[in-house]
Amino acid sequence: MAVMPLLLLVAGSAAVAGLARRTPVPAPLLLVAAGLAASAVPGLPDYTLDPHIVLPLVLPPLLHTAALDSSYLDLRANLRPVALLSVGYVLFATLVVGYAAYLVIPGLPLTAALVLGAVIAPPDAVAATAIARRLGLPHRITTILQGESLVNDATAITAYKVALAAALGAATTWGEGVREFAVASLGGIGIGVVLMVPLHWLRVRLCESALLENTLSLLIPFVAYASAEQFGASGVLAVVVVGLYLGHRSWQVDFETRLQEEAVWKVVSFILESAVFALIGLQLPVVLRGLGRFGGPQALGYAVVLFLIVVLARFVWVFPGTYLPRALSARIRAREPGVNWTSPVIIGWAGMRGVVSLAIAFSIPVGHGSAAFPARNLVLFLAFTTVIATLVVQGLTLPPLIRLLKLPVRDTQAETLAEAQAQNDASRAAEERLAELLRDDRNALPGPLADRLRTIMERRRNSVWERLGAVNEATGESADETYRRLAREMIATERQVFVQLRDARRIDDEMLRTLLRRLDLEEATAYREVAS
Repeated sequence: MAVMPLLLLVAGSAAVAGLARRTPVPAPLLLVAAGLAASAVPGLPDYTLDPHIVLPLVLPPLLHTAALDSSYLDLRANLRPVALLSVGYVLFATLVVGYAAYLVIPGLPLTAALVLGAVIAPPDAVAATAIARRLGLPHRITTILQGESLVNDATAITAYKVALAAALGAATTWGEGVREFAVASLGGIGIGVVLMVPLHWLRVRLCESALLENTLSLLIPFVAYASAEQFGASGVLAVVVVGLYLGHRSWQVDFETRLQEEAVWKVVSFILESAVFALIGLQLPVVLRGLGRFGGPQALGYAVVLFLIVVLARFVWVFPGTYLPRALSARIRAREPGVNWTSPVIIGWAGMRGVVSLAIAFSIPVGHGSAAFPARNLVLFLAFTTVIATLVVQGLTLPPLIRLLKLPVRDTQAETLAEAQAQNDASRAAEERLAELLRDDRNALPGPLADRLRTIMERRRNSVWERLGAVNEATGESADETYRRLAREMIATERQVFVQLRDARRIDDEMLRTLLRRLDLEEATAYREVAS
């Protein structure tokens, strides 16, 4: 792709994503709509989605970012529902949707129909989790949707490879398919386990240079993905395993690295997510080409039927998967909280498809002669329409459905109380450690400096409690929020003076950058504490 079209894609998608923050429409949906509208503009460059770019270069960093932000402990606590959705449901959808397509579409071979089923089997929960966080869905539902999105791509890609081999005439038995699935899944997990410890060790050992650590951080998802794929294993699972481990151990990394890494990955994730959702809409001209005998109203009819089957199949799996284990196991009933019928409704309706389905579909080889894939253009069209339909129909109706069902929202008061209690315990331990250190003559400090350390700990402990208490009637702020606002005003004044001193040539630019960085870190800390 030429440089200018790429710049237009990135800049345009970022602008639309920024605009979405000012509207009630979730950013992924607005981006898809913008892509569809832009695809009708005459003279627009051909933005064909290249699977050789999306799968090895775009998917790993997105998965890595999601894994870093996920909770290993929460995923482990919800392992059964996550596994049922990310593995069981994907395989179920592959078979059900594939066989239904075989029955509905005349002349479509069963093997090609199963390829189609594998292509549109994995939901892309990026949009769903974005909506879930925005509307404050219960934490467990958000965790399940996140966990599903981390693993289901690996299941779908493996199922696709097996079905594709059969469709192209390669000798593939059920035994071979199961073996390939086992090698891909277990191999991907194994390679992730092998890589995660040395990669974390490198991150900790490079703590003297945040620049080196963040360079390594940017390379990690690609290293994990490429290493697994080199051995025929699942690169997706390798990336997820490494990301979960590094996220779980991130507290061991230098603070400067964590601050930079969070900012870097937020930018990377924002750009990639915006671009891929815009790319979905931009694929319309590509998928409309070459439909041949399947063109026109006939193909649209197939698309509507397939969309309904996809939606129905998810509910057929989610409801039994939610209630049957509890009915059959007293241990599960005792260990897991009771589930209201509204939870599986939301999880079932949050089955939106995304860019991974299109990337897999575009990776179907064109082929020649006897090795040609049957009805490839129709499969591309149906994958595209299913992705668009699920994003638009389910994405737009998910927020009102959540509000209609009146799911229990997050108890912010209880969360703040838990945060305050945790901070109190940590501050008490820090005070005891400070007293122990000050008894050592090697740590002697002047009285005012020791008092300053105690004051900082006291303020940190009180800040969370004050969010539970009274607020300023004039500003609506707690005392601590007012304190931090005034502190930021003071920092802004200092910053302005530093710049004036630089302009008067009383300090040079190098000293200015040092002083500004110190102020930036203080202001960032104040902002993050208030935002939390």
